[in-house]
Amino acid sequence: MRLPRGLVVSCQARADNPLHGPLFMGAMALAARDGGAVAIRANGPDDIAAVRAAGLPVIGIHKVFSDRYPVYITPDFAAAEAIVAAGADIVALDCTPRPRDGEPPGRLIRRVREELGAEVFADISTVDEGLAAADWGATYVATTLSGYIDVTQPRPEAPDLHLLETLASRLSVPVVAEGRYNTPQLVRQAFDAGAHAVVVGTMITNPREITRLFVQAGVPA
Repeated sequence: MRLPRGLVVSCQARADNPLHGPLFMGAMALAARDGGAVAIRANGPDDIAAVRAAGLPVIGIHKVFSDRYPVYITPDFAAAEAIVAAGADIVALDCTPRPRDGEPPGRLIRRVREELGAEVFADISTVDEGLAAADWGATYVATTLSGYIDVTQPRPEAPDLHLLETLASRLSVPVVAEGRYNTPQLVRQAFDAGAHAVVVGTMITNPREITRLFVQAGVPA
């Protein structure tokens, strides 16, 4: 299933979040659909199975954390296989060159596409990583990790529009904007810069963090 042009909503909640779990993520996906989202990004087989009820394309990730390796977004083929079995149409992979407990991203992209029949959404942080992911056969290249890994830190407050614009001008595959697009105005800037789609998570699906933002910015000490 292809990813339409438009807004993608990331429905994720960590274990310490009161909204953690497939029941809440499924409801979030339905709300996002009713609001006009064109796809959902979700983590893990249980949540992915739950968000399928929204009837939208699902970009699946499988976070597998390790004390030894920094890559945790769908780091190996088994993780990808599990989320495709749960209903992911598109598999998001960390396609940075960082160490991982699994095969290199180029080989993983090929296996996901050939053996699982799924499209690949390459999470990257730099221009070179994006170009490499496209060469390896990624269906989409996303700016997800810009500002979140060592090579692109310190993390800026604003999204990496320069990375987005550069990739959009150099790649033939669709480029997706993700990371700190926390206002409608920034989302519009992303589309103006060449994004095929824009992923928004926290500012739509994490009321705890939204509440903190309002309290910190608006409540006097």
